[in-house]
Amino acid sequence: MRIGLTYDLRTEYLAMGYGEEETAEFDREETIGELEKAIRELGYETDRIGNARRLVERLARGDRWDLVFNIAEGLRGAGREAQVPAILDLYEIPYTFSDPLVMALTLHKGMTKRVIRDSGIPTPDFALVGSQVDAEAVRFEPPYFVKPVAEGTSKGITPRSIVKTRALLWPLCAGLLAEFKQPVIVEEFLPGREFTVGIVGTGAEAEAVGTLEMGLKPGAENDVYSYVNKEQCEELVDYILVRPDTDPTVREAERIALSSWRILECRDAGRIDVRCDARGTPQFLEANPLAGLHPTHSDLPILCGKLGISYVTLIGRIIRSACANGRRPAAHTCR
Repeated sequence: MRIGLTYDLRTEYLAMGYGEEETAEFDREETIGELEKAIRELGYETDRIGNARRLVERLARGDRWDLVFNIAEGLRGAGREAQVPAILDLYEIPYTFSDPLVMALTLHKGMTKRVIRDSGIPTPDFALVGSQVDAEAVRFEPPYFVKPVAEGTSKGITPRSIVKTRALLWPLCAGLLAEFKQPVIVEEFLPGREFTVGIVGTGAEAEAVGTLEMGLKPGAENDVYSYVNKEQCEELVDYILVRPDTDPTVREAERIALSSWRILECRDAGRIDVRCDARGTPQFLEANPLAGLHPTHSDLPILCGKLGISYVTLIGRIIRSACANGRRPAAHTCR
């Protein structure tokens, strides 16, 4: 089986003049290399395609693949993670991870939380702010947690994201609106434990494989999983494996995460972020259906490594999930 790889390579965008934070979600060359190596170890042929524009060029030339392993983030717009899946759907080419609807929905944190809240999953109160009038209309009391509505990799998150008074809310929102050119989501700040739950599989076959608790080392920015802490996670973050069989809070976090994954109809693998309120009750924060796959820098592979699940095994499970549920490449089987 021939598997194409779609991705956004960070060095290419930096060479074109884009900034460090602007390209923070894009992949390193070593990620693509390790991913390609793992797919080949599983017995498949690989073909590096690259970003969405190169995918369009290759399709126009007549190139086709049995499956595309898609980790392309896209550059612009709230639907940027949906671009490659939408193109592949048009050409009826199977691919890994979620479809365009899910990718567009989950990148917009406000839309995601509306679906989650309406489904009865606990999530902190929130408001979307696009103007000073919106900020003044926020109906719940501080402290707040403030971030761009459609960014990943903790972009726009700093210690200032925790806003303790109403007077400070609009100035911070105004700065984020100017910088990121998108609405800001203002949430009730949750002061408790923070988890990321790894999910593998689709629908009824999905399972919570494990949970990491985020701990900050000396020198880290306080109280938040910020952009700086994320970018320098090897030096600043403790990823602590926590177990549902010995910790009821973790058990509830995994229940919320798996329920959210299924409600949102995410596919193959990813993460759900959960944080506890002042009473210690876990609540949904956000979904990550296109989780990073750097073997040692990204949360999902870090979690799998702590569980004794090899990187090759993780990639194999993703491919097998993508081949199931009506996405099996014609005349081929997935190992």
